[in-house]
Amino acid sequence: MAKKSAPPIEVTCPCCQAKLTVDTELAVVLSHVSPPKAAPDVDISDAARILAEQARKREDKFRDSWEAESKKEDVLNRKFEEALKKAKDQPTEKPLRDFDL
Repeated sequence: MAKKSAPPIEVTCPCCQAKLTVDTELAVVLSHVSPPKAAPDVDISDAARILAEQARKREDKFRDSWEAESKKEDVLNRKFEEALKKAKDQPTEKPLRDFDL
């Protein structure tokens, strides 16, 4: 004699409004259908302003990276000089090995 299986339950998620199909015997979700996403609420008259603002941000980021790259050699030279100065000030010591402990 074969058992009659209960039909799956279709449930709507209260948080995201997704449709879930749940098997009651196995207690698992069989399928998941996401709700349709709403289009962003953007006015066409604002599109030109938004595009101009994005272009300005791109130009600002490019300018900042250009300046950082042009100063990079000077920064590295100063770091090297500072490290060299520290190395000259410290006395030369034999490195301590784990074996010596």
